[in-house]
Amino acid sequence: MDLQTLTKQIENLDAAPPFDKWHPPFCGDIDMVIKADGSWWYMGSPIGRERLVKLFASVLLKEGDEYFLKTPAEKVRIQVEDAPFVITQWQTHNTEEGPAIEVISNLGHAAVLSESHPLEVDNSNPDQPRPYVTLHRGLKALVHRNVFYQWVDIARQVNKNGEEHLVINSGKSEFSLGKL
Repeated sequence: MDLQTLTKQIENLDAAPPFDKWHPPFCGDIDMVIKADGSWWYMGSPIGRERLVKLFASVLLKEGDEYFLKTPAEKVRIQVEDAPFVITQWQTHNTEEGPAIEVISNLGHAAVLSESHPLEVDNSNPDQPRPYVTLHRGLKALVHRNVFYQWVDIARQVNKNGEEHLVINSGKSEFSLGKL
């Protein structure tokens, strides 16, 4: 199987709402927060029903630095503390381009690490790097610490521009986990 076929099988892009056809009025802010751990809260209480959270997540989009829930009837702004999703699982698949890494979020979103779904590490605080994967509609998922440490275990050391990096590969793409 090639990487493109695998990616199409994993991503269910047909399920994406037709946001470009919806032009609802902005109805203001609602008291909904996606916490840094990936949990969803409404009016100070966690939303315990996963199906309800998945429904909200299906209409979540980011415009600039703000997050909205958008339906054909209304558009409301919500708060996101860090990233709306968390990568909690991963697995490898053998492809013609080499092993490919599939990531899975806390809500079951899946993607293959690639140029379309890159891994990027925010090193603004060198003592605590923050790795993110871009998922569907450009929404990001923070890579859970356990997953990150598992990737460190399989990473290889590579010299890039005179600096040593830990890197992982997915298909033909190479991603730095950070400088050594």
